[in-house]
Amino acid sequence: MNMNQMENSTFCQSCGMPLSSEEVRGTNEDGGKNQEYCVYCYEGGRFTSDVTMEEMIEQCLKYGGDSGMFADQAKARETMRAWFPTLKRWNRA
Repeated sequence: MNMNQMENSTFCQSCGMPLSSEEVRGTNEDGGKNQEYCVYCYEGGRFTSDVTMEEMIEQCLKYGGDSGMFADQAKARETMRAWFPTLKRWNRA
């Protein structure tokens, strides 16, 4: 997937996971589905973990690596370091 495809799809604004179905969407404080974050990052209106962007990248590499998603972890890390600052949770602009 290239950067243009990433920008034109709906992804968790914390970990970058595709929000491809309602089941993977996190929940707001009122229990409704959140439209910006996944169930792994956001539950009950708050983030599930207090991590830095770099720690989130390492978590994603671990889970993605375990599933065989990232054949080249160095390239995956480089891509995430470029992309994550554009995600809402990490965008400090």
